Amino acid sequence: MNDPIADMLTRIRNSSLRGKSTVMTPASKLRAWVLDVLADEGYIRGYEAKTGADGHPAIEISLKYYEGEPVIRELKRVSKPGRRVYMGVNDIPVVRQGLGVSIVSTPKGVMSDQNARSQNVGGEVLCTVF
Repeated sequence: MNDPIADMLTRIRNSSLRGKSTVMTPASKLRAWVLDVLADEGYIRGYEAKTGADGHPAIEISLKYYEGEPVIRELKRVSKPGRRVYMGVNDIPVVRQGLGVSIVSTPKGVMSDQNARSQNVGGEVLCTVF
């Protein structure tokens, strides 16, 4: 697998469109940090570390719905292995006029675009969520 973050985002997107309550993904620190931001922003209920069917560490993500519709309407990968996207603090994109969130990997950790602006740091824009 070349892009583990894109794999996780695709699993979340597919599961939410199918109406699943949880989804499993292989575990990694970066995935957990991205899920921390999604949970803090209210896009998922939460996640917990488990052991997958193959015996490897995995993460079980609890998806969130509102009135039967998934809370996550759009989930896009911005920075990809073939083309990394780095932005300064003034260039971090505003998603849907502030209704969405950009997840940014900064020297101070993985955080939302709003937190990155408040801490005055830029970095790699991993994905956008609406």
